[in-house]
Amino acid sequence: MALWSVLPLALKITLVSMDAYTITWYRFLFSAVLLGGGLAYYRALPSPGRFSAVARRLLVVATVFLAANYICFLLGLHHTTPANAQVLIQLAPMLLALGAMRVFGERFTRLQWLGFVVLVAGLGGFFEDQLRLLAAGVQEYYFGSFLMLVAAVTWAVYGLAQKQLLAWLPSQVIMLYIYVGCTLLFSPASSPRQILRMSGIEVGMLAFCALNTVAAYGTFAEALVHWEASRVGAVLALTPLMTIAANAATHALWPDLAAPPSISAPGLFGASLVVLGSLLTSLGQRRG
Repeated sequence: MALWSVLPLALKITLVSMDAYTITWYRFLFSAVLLGGGLAYYRALPSPGRFSAVARRLLVVATVFLAANYICFLLGLHHTTPANAQVLIQLAPMLLALGAMRVFGERFTRLQWLGFVVLVAGLGGFFEDQLRLLAAGVQEYYFGSFLMLVAAVTWAVYGLAQKQLLAWLPSQVIMLYIYVGCTLLFSPASSPRQILRMSGIEVGMLAFCALNTVAAYGTFAEALVHWEASRVGAVLALTPLMTIAANAATHALWPDLAAPPSISAPGLFGASLVVLGSLLTSLGQRRG
C-alpha cells in the first residue's frame, strides 16, 4: 500500500524529463530482467509449449490490457494530480469485482452493494470539488480523468484474464510473460537515450518506479499468502488517503518537487467515501 501510495508522486517527477512511453518501457524491462533472473536462478523458467491455445490467447489479452493500463495511468497522471489519479483508479478493483460476477458467476452481498453505492457517491463528490477548485485547465482535468477511467477498465480486464490464466500457470510465470510482452510492445515508441538528459533525482525516481513495479506486486502476492484477500483489499483501499498525505508531506519538505494537493474539506470527504466504499466491498464478501 505504501509503495502504490507514493508511486504517482515519483512518476510525476519522472515525467518532467521523460515521456510516458519510455518510462513504461523502462519499468517493464527492469521487471522482466529482475523476475526472469530470479526464475532462472531457481531453474523455474517457463516452457512456451506447456499450455493450451486458450491460455495463449488469454496471455495476449492480459499483456495488451495491462500495457494499456500502465500507459493510460501515466498519460492521465500527466494531465491531473497524483491524488486525483489514486482516487479515480479505485474504480479498478470495483470493476474487477463486477466483471467477476459476469465471468465467474460471483455474487455481491448487500454490504458490497452498499460499498459500491458509497464509492460512486464519493467519486461524484470528489470530482465536483476538483472542478470547483480549478480556475483553469478544466478541459485538461477532464481529459486526465477520462484516461484514468480507461486505466481502471483496462486493469479490470487484465485482472479477469490473469485470474483465468492461473488454471494453467503460476503467477510468477504469468507476470514474466506479461513483462516481456509489454517491453516489446513499448519498444517502438520508447527513446531510452532520454535518460542521459535527466538529473540525478529524476534518474533516482525512474529507478524507484521500475523497482516499485516488482516490489509492490511481490509484496501484494506475499500478503495474500498470510491474509485473506478481503483483509488485503481493505488495506489497499487506504491508498488514496495515503497518497494525499504523501503529496502534502513531499511539498512541505521539497516544494520544488511536488505541487501541494488542491483538495478542500468537501473533496477530502468525497475521497474518504471512496475509501469507505472500497472497504465495505472488500470486507463484505461471503465467507466460504
